[in-house]
Amino acid sequence: MTAARTVPSGCLKPYLVVADAARAIRFYVQAFGATESFRLAEPSGKIGHAELRIGDSEFMLADEYPDFGALGPVSVGGTPVAIHLYVADADATMARAEALGATTLRAAKDEFYGDRCGMLTDPFGHRWHIATRLQEVTPEEMQRRWSEALAG
Repeated sequence: MTAARTVPSGCLKPYLVVADAARAIRFYVQAFGATESFRLAEPSGKIGHAELRIGDSEFMLADEYPDFGALGPVSVGGTPVAIHLYVADADATMARAEALGATTLRAAKDEFYGDRCGMLTDPFGHRWHIATRLQEVTPEEMQRRWSEALAG
């Protein structure tokens, strides 16, 4: 065994709780191109922990465990959190996710901050901003554009 790093690379990793983690993993693989690193499953198939990667980012997920207070968005009536995911083609990714059961909340459009971005809810209740960077915009220019839009 090698010595553990106290803070592994990628120190911030979302941990999603869902009803039917195996189905969620299939969705994230097909919709977002995720790859599964590993999973810890009970003999029943219930997933206690899994780790996935999209591009250079990792996230974790598990099935619901109500006894431990681990409930997904559907069980608690929604989520205030959105996950922002950059992809090569926001429109194509959103269309693929919708075909796999996601619900589009806001169609992708060009935004003042330089991204083409839309929002969807996956079949498990998690909200995702799907974005493609169109141009690099400085914070000062972003503020100018934002102020202009508000004045509008």
